[in-house]
Amino acid sequence: MKLVSLSVIAGTRGPQRATMKLDIEGRAALEECDGNGPVDAIFNCIKSLVPHEAKLELYQVHAVTEGTDAQAEVSVRLAGEGRSVTARGADPDTLVASAKAYLGALNKLMVRRQRGGVTVSEGRLHSTEVG
Repeated sequence: MKLVSLSVIAGTRGPQRATMKLDIEGRAALEECDGNGPVDAIFNCIKSLVPHEAKLELYQVHAVTEGTDAQAEVSVRLAGEGRSVTARGADPDTLVASAKAYLGALNKLMVRRQRGGVTVSEGRLHSTEVG
């Protein structure tokens, strides 16, 4: 799975809404979801596009550089089927970094399921990998 595009509406007037397009095994899939905040809306889109039972155990945001244009790095840990995986996403847009981190963790869970639990190294998705 690869993030193709993401658009988010957020603010004080709800609901927050995300529109996401993913490339899933060469097929484009589009979804629009509401959420209790922009990150929840993004994660709801992913769950709708790629149904799964994984549980979010960790969501963490760090600024990698300084200033208002700082590069954000998001860490996401998902647990499912007795396994736990962590992935990171980096982008100047924290919401895009969040989507990349969640997709990275979900991809790793799927690879582990296919390989029968073989450890997969932690990876990062950067803004140059979108599109």
